[in-house]
Amino acid sequence: MRWEEVKERFPNEWVVLEATKAHSVSGNRYIEEVVVVDRFVDSRSALRRYNELHKQAPHREYCFFHTSRPVLVARERHIGVRGQK
Repeated sequence: MRWEEVKERFPNEWVVLEATKAHSVSGNRYIEEVVVVDRFVDSRSALRRYNELHKQAPHREYCFFHTSRPVLVARERHIGVRGQK
């Protein structure tokens, strides 16, 4: 599903998404297609659900956004162990 469709189906809600098609440019993640996993009226519940999903399947690309957001772009975070210098 594209972001425009999500915004139409779930107006003014927090949605937890799994990105099915995305690409990165200059430290930003442009999410093109998603599956809506869950929806909430408040951000805390959405964050809790996101954390549950991420713990269950850390290799999958989950995120959460409010549908008032005009475009679906996220800043990339690079977390992990650094290699030897």
